[in-house]
Amino acid sequence: MEFSHLDERGNIAMVDVSRKPGTMRTASASGSISMQHETLRLLREDSIPKGNVLTAAKIAGIQAAKQTAHLIPLCHQLNLSWVEISFTMHDDRIAITAAVKTREATGVEMEALTAVSVAALTIYDMCKAVDTTMEIGSIRLDAKTGGKKQHAAEYRPRTSILVLSDSIAAGKGLDRSGMLLREGFEAAGCPVEELRIVPDSREEIEAVIDEWVAGGVELIVTSGGTGLGPRDVTVEALQPKFTRKLPGIEQALFNWGQGKTKTAMLSRLAAGTIGDSLLVCLPGSPGAAADALEVLVPAVFHAFSMLKGEGHA
Repeated sequence: MEFSHLDERGNIAMVDVSRKPGTMRTASASGSISMQHETLRLLREDSIPKGNVLTAAKIAGIQAAKQTAHLIPLCHQLNLSWVEISFTMHDDRIAITAAVKTREATGVEMEALTAVSVAALTIYDMCKAVDTTMEIGSIRLDAKTGGKKQHAAEYRPRTSILVLSDSIAAGKGLDRSGMLLREGFEAAGCPVEELRIVPDSREEIEAVIDEWVAGGVELIVTSGGTGLGPRDVTVEALQPKFTRKLPGIEQALFNWGQGKTKTAMLSRLAAGTIGDSLLVCLPGSPGAAADALEVLVPAVFHAFSMLKGEGHA
């Protein structure tokens, strides 16, 4: 439901969700409209002068969900996969519920709430000629799924980051990718124990990884050395050490990068486990680091409960 924030000048602006991957998201909302017993009787008998009230309200609610971005200025326009409106008639009110689904980069809470609101207003409009006591209320979000919170896991692995670059190791360049990864994982609650920079040397890469695995580092992220250059040896150095490959992580990272930059097809991503450690090899650009944080955090944290034999929960 990320629809606005203040920019650097204090002005209201849309939240940029272009870096977020699209995922299945759902939301459900509810509300009610109270009315007289006689109005409810007429409604049950389909005797309201304007016609079938609940059919009109259902259509209105669905249309409203689809038009939310036009009604609420800073809401993102979403491609909705499914909208359902239902009604339950009680002695003194009609309860309204709405459920909405999408596969987008932001949630559908506002769409569900708008659907309930407009369905209630439609009932009000169609019944107002016979009942002036009606009241709309109790509109609330009942549930939502999807996005990062859906994949939240309490456990945070001990993490270390290895930057592979001849120029940065020699002091001729500035590390930005490693710092981005460190800041991102720390912001997610991971204890980042070390950020180390070494040249593109197979022997040095292997030595650091062996040291960290032996020391119990649980999540190791490397940055750099995945391209096609003669010194890009990260994948060759580390893939033979994998006890298990994790092609799902590789595919998710590749697909996300490919959707933004066509040259991402030239990078050689790698992910796998070495004993109890999970290792992810990333390209060395800041963009690749930012993309990896979007894809990995926090979904990858579930891997550590699985590694401990605790299942998928």
